[in-house]
Amino acid sequence: METHTLLTNWILLKNTMYKTTEIASSEIVSDNPVHQRLLFPYIEAAKMVSGDLLEIGCGTGRGVAVLAPSVTNYTGVDKNEPLMTKLTAEYPSFKFIDMFLPPLKGIADNTFDYIVTFQVIEHIEDDLAFIKEAHRVLKPGGKLILTTVNRKYSLSRNPWHVREYLADELKNLILKVFPTIQTKGIHGNPKVMAYYEENKRSVEKITRFDIFNLQYRLPRWMLQIPYDIANRMSRDIIQKSDGKLVSDITWQDYFINDDAENCFDFFYIATK
Repeated sequence: METHTLLTNWILLKNTMYKTTEIASSEIVSDNPVHQRLLFPYIEAAKMVSGDLLEIGCGTGRGVAVLAPSVTNYTGVDKNEPLMTKLTAEYPSFKFIDMFLPPLKGIADNTFDYIVTFQVIEHIEDDLAFIKEAHRVLKPGGKLILTTVNRKYSLSRNPWHVREYLADELKNLILKVFPTIQTKGIHGNPKVMAYYEENKRSVEKITRFDIFNLQYRLPRWMLQIPYDIANRMSRDIIQKSDGKLVSDITWQDYFINDDAENCFDFFYIATK
């Protein structure tokens, strides 16, 4: 129930004038570094995937056009009926399904060659069931490509997230279900790191007023809107003080290597 409430609140915010920072927009200038960071794994995954692909948590469809040329069939699932209808109209040859998950209702065992799921598992209450469902619907030898934030580099508590992971925590969770895994990390070049440090200073200016450490003591639902307001303020402040630092970052300023301990996001590839 808690996961449903969390996702429902998220959807409501997406469909209002208020733009939650949890869904970084390609149209909001101050969101650009995060948007590019979220776009990057799609570009990397497009080099790896083929055949029948499932995207768990396709969201606004940020990566559909990036992945499409690499695959034979694309299926996207997310809990947002208007958005799934919109994406179906935009990509009539692909399949989009509106569903809460887990489970992956109505999807047969051994269906997909690849699954991509980017920045989703941190929103899922039963993360083990989530991994089990991904394993179930993959064909033998199929691969799960998963990203999520590295808790080590989070600047504050994100109340939209049920949890965040350290590298070994996520690895051990996935290895409960999958026999093999490659653990990689998404990093940023000096340009990205300069933005990160500036954002860190901005966040610290805001969180210093939290003298009772309420961000870790209050329930998530009470903190979601205040968090987004503070996060939007921080991004806008940086954009206004150094617009070039924000606007000049592209997906090419991110890269993957084998260092999964010290990265922004994990990029894990598990094989069934």
